[in-house]
Amino acid sequence: MSTLPSLSSFPLLVVTLNYRTARLTIDCLRSLQSEVQAIPGTRVVVSDNASGDGSVEQIGQAIRANQWGDWATLMPLDRNGGFAFGNNAPIRAALQSDVKPDYVLLLNPDTVVRPGALQALLDFMKANPKVGIAGSRLENLDGTPQHSAFRFHSLMSEIDAGLRLGVVSKLLQRWVIAQPIADEPCETDWVAGASMIIRREVLETAGLMDEGYFMYYEEMDFCLQAKRQGWPCWYVPKSRIVHFVGQSSGVTDPNRKLKRMPPYVFESRRRYFVKNHGWLYAVLADAAWASTHLVWQVRRVIQRKPNCDPPKLFSDFLLNSVLIKGGQV
Repeated sequence: MSTLPSLSSFPLLVVTLNYRTARLTIDCLRSLQSEVQAIPGTRVVVSDNASGDGSVEQIGQAIRANQWGDWATLMPLDRNGGFAFGNNAPIRAALQSDVKPDYVLLLNPDTVVRPGALQALLDFMKANPKVGIAGSRLENLDGTPQHSAFRFHSLMSEIDAGLRLGVVSKLLQRWVIAQPIADEPCETDWVAGASMIIRREVLETAGLMDEGYFMYYEEMDFCLQAKRQGWPCWYVPKSRIVHFVGQSSGVTDPNRKLKRMPPYVFESRRRYFVKNHGWLYAVLADAAWASTHLVWQVRRVIQRKPNCDPPKLFSDFLLNSVLIKGGQV
């Protein structure tokens, strides 16, 4: 495993985790070039989660061919340990170096950075020293916004997610996971890890992301741990990032045919609830979603609504529930 080089000035570390998305990662690096030049001392590390498909060679060649080597380095990892594992590796190395970054930006490889996006995040963080984490406005290529700011998952949010009934969503509005898309900076529970800036002191007090999550829920869990240490999270829409959703996992890609949810999605959900709220709360959350989901299925059949769920969603959920898998995390 490679390590970060010694840096004389280190205001910002950008970490991009690649897993078999070399083309997208290279496009992301290309969009970062002018941003990095505008913030002297910025470093970018591409961490590769043992892609095994030639990604390391392709990205390394692109760094050399485009002469990005003065600000971009590549860190191949020896296994695919998931999102938190792959991002933590270069962050841990940076925190152990003699000169540490003031901020760390997690940036998905399936993103393209709009001009001024990084500077907008840095300006906001510098102007608000009590804020620990901030996220960008994620958007489609045509500029339409994606949901990027969220509330923590809870018992009430599980009822809303399972039932999918407009009048109930209005009653449970304060618990609905996706917050309304805002045009001005606002405090939120957590932001998408596709573009999340973290103050170094947060990493030193709250720790790194929990590597017990393979994928999904880890950034929510991290924001919760930070909040418990007194570090709030904000959404900064002035920082605009194009996000090609779900290109690494394929789970949330709207352009792909629906497929069964991978077990790690359910495992991450179970880990989040048990770890942060206890076994009993996790059982109640499972029961809330399962029962309301059944109500939704009956209503869907009666109203002849299309089934837009992944195959075997309900049975996979039950097989991975706390009652079946237990409460150990």
